[in-house]
Amino acid sequence: MENHEIDYEIFGEEMQYVEVELDPDEAAIAEAGSFMMMDSDIKMDTIFGDGSNQEKGVLGKLFSAGKRLLTGESLFMTAFLNIGQGKKRVSFASPYPGKIIPIDLSEKGGKFICQKDAFLCAAKGVSVGIEFSRKLGRGFFGGEGFIMQKLEGDGMAFVHAGGTMARKELAAGETIRVDTGCIVGFTKDVDYNIEFVGGIKNTVFGGEGLFFATLRGPGVVYVQSLPFSRLASRVWAAAPQMGGKDKGEGSVLGGLGNILDGDNSF
Repeated sequence: MENHEIDYEIFGEEMQYVEVELDPDEAAIAEAGSFMMMDSDIKMDTIFGDGSNQEKGVLGKLFSAGKRLLTGESLFMTAFLNIGQGKKRVSFASPYPGKIIPIDLSEKGGKFICQKDAFLCAAKGVSVGIEFSRKLGRGFFGGEGFIMQKLEGDGMAFVHAGGTMARKELAAGETIRVDTGCIVGFTKDVDYNIEFVGGIKNTVFGGEGLFFATLRGPGVVYVQSLPFSRLASRVWAAAPQMGGKDKGEGSVLGGLGNILDGDNSF
């Protein structure tokens, strides 16, 4: 095995966090902003690149860091190393309400493909790169689901699903259609493409976007009910506009205020 072997426990229901147990000289990697708490004798270290073993040379590190830039992530990741004598623990928190999904890459054929903002943390040695699309349609029309990350290695990784998570196990040739933003991830043998919704009414009035993802088995697909982009758009739409003026949301007078202000979106 190339990856560090880590034990873990997931706590909570709606706002979960994962506690990772590290033996001496074991380490975990995480994206910036996911750290919650840790024991003493755990050393934090900023690493350059995708989090895999760092014996790549300068060019290899630059290439892995460049791939991360394409997914909108930082050039750097954070490593948490146990430099003490006994077992130590470090915890990573969910960014918003949902579920943390443990992914054992050794059971997934060494590769798992996930939404670019789904990755939370992993054992040291897991490579966090970009999954390049070989089909042109994905690139032009994929939207939120176009740039996917790939997690490679034989260790544990943890991804986050917003809202409620659905696990769909697809037989060979079985197909499921999913909103591109609702994809959390899928195993390496799942075929993934973008499909046009079709129909002028659906296109103009449907409100669900022009395209959805088609995933074909065999393999396992994880779907989330609340992608972050959808949560953010709803919060933005509900936020008081026009300089932060409160219109009394949730009241009759608030509705009348919307009409008088020329806003009938209540």
